Amino acid sequence: MRTIKGPAVFLAQFIAPVPPYDRLDTLAAWAQEKGFEGVQVPTFNKDIFDLAKAAESRTYCDEIKGLLADHGLEITELSTHRQGHCYVVHPAYDLTVDVFAAEHVRGDPAARTAWAKEQLLLAARASRNLGLERHVTFSGSLLWPYLYLYPPRPFGLVESGFKELAARWRPILDAFDEAGVDVCYEIHPGEDLHDGLTFEMFLEALRGQGGDHGRANILYDPSHLYLQMIDYAGFLDIYQERIKVAHIKDAEFNRSAKTGFWGGYQDWPTRAGRFRSPGDGDIDFGAVFSKLAEIDYEGWAVLEWECCIKHPDDGAREGARFIRDHMIRVQERAFDANMQAQGIDEARNRKVLGL
Repeated sequence: MRTIKGPAVFLAQFIAPVPPYDRLDTLAAWAQEKGFEGVQVPTFNKDIFDLAKAAESRTYCDEIKGLLADHGLEITELSTHRQGHCYVVHPAYDLTVDVFAAEHVRGDPAARTAWAKEQLLLAARASRNLGLERHVTFSGSLLWPYLYLYPPRPFGLVESGFKELAARWRPILDAFDEAGVDVCYEIHPGEDLHDGLTFEMFLEALRGQGGDHGRANILYDPSHLYLQMIDYAGFLDIYQERIKVAHIKDAEFNRSAKTGFWGGYQDWPTRAGRFRSPGDGDIDFGAVFSKLAEIDYEGWAVLEWECCIKHPDDGAREGARFIRDHMIRVQERAFDANMQAQGIDEARNRKVLGL
């Protein structure tokens, strides 16, 4: 077992066009003041992080690392959640997903896909230049419109969807493999990889196109599992070898006579299932942190803040303290070690057994 690193914070939800949320240097000072030691850095805003420059320039990467180190911080991972979501898009979402894409490719699905692919390839090189071991992203989705379909799905539709998903991601995974970086897909509703079974289906599709791919891994977020009524603690046991990144985000489900998990097209405050700041929801984080220690998780505990009630500054400050309070410094020796006779003595053991 090992002690988890943290607390860290995913910066994406805090970025805004006003100080201190509009530049990396001021965000770094903000994160330090809130009590964080690491930052997970989104790559969709050049004012925060220039992905293309990082892919080409180790000097730029060293400058970024130095800026963060001046505030007692380090980068945990780069994120391409938006670009990954744009990489695999069902046509039903062509208009709505454009908000995540660069302006020059909006309205052109083929150009958007090519742009997203290039962004992911840049992220592999940037991660290598920064000396990172993991990257976080979304898988995108071709099948989500057919999740709960009436009339039933055509035979073979799911298999075709995962075959295409694997075909698109394999060259990206190969590029990350060349860079020595794991790709960690956030298991998330709205993506084709939204639970354990769909992740397994993705791995199987990859195996059908060249063999198993060790770089395909998981970003674990218990909130997305809990709201699907999945055993989020048991998930850690089953997929422990693939879980390389953990988001600490809480959720609650307020059982309703009017709506359920899908939310009845409501905004977040009036949904039955909604995200909350850590400690304000239903997730048993004592169990989560215990499991992370038990499975020898070697990554960071990263706050992802998406509370629909609390102010973000309060959520960040309280979240850093919450993570720190839940991190387990693992024991160096068993608590009952001094109660045992030391060393193996076969003769003694036989006497203990009455032999």
